[in-house]
Amino acid sequence: MELEPYVDNLRDQLAVAASAGGEEALSLAQRLTAPLESAVRLTLLDALSAAAAEITSELAPGAVELRLRGGEPEFVVTVPPAETAGEQTDSRELTGGWATTSAAAAAGEGGIARINLRLPDQLKSRVEQSADREGLSINAWLVRAVAAAVDRGQPGAQREQRTARSGQRYTGWGR
Repeated sequence: MELEPYVDNLRDQLAVAASAGGEEALSLAQRLTAPLESAVRLTLLDALSAAAAEITSELAPGAVELRLRGGEPEFVVTVPPAETAGEQTDSRELTGGWATTSAAAAAGEGGIARINLRLPDQLKSRVEQSADREGLSINAWLVRAVAAAVDRGQPGAQREQRTARSGQRYTGWGR
């Protein structure tokens, strides 16, 4: 998406408004437009980012990401996969309960909080690969991973995971 037409339109509108004030006002407006161009671009990027976040909150577990490529914004849309009831059971088994966890998180119990996460490059690339493998955005994958990790600490969660994975299992002491 090119921002230049929007920045040019604002520059033209400012010139039209300044021309009503005479030659001196027009000259001042022309001197101000060049330094303001980067501020206008940054403001547009902030507005686009806020729009992407708002759309993502309505699209969960899908996502809309705003990325910069060559200084220009680009939207990346991740549509949630359509699953049948049988496929949902299989995906829960494969992901160790992530499907149900993400569904509860996506149900929107509360608002969406924004945080900054700094990962080592090697871990970031592994997260990207895992998200790609599951057909998810990085954000959606991280939400599922965090929700699963938090749910693992809940009473009874360990018991459910063991029985789902191991079938018959005996624990204790033997002589």
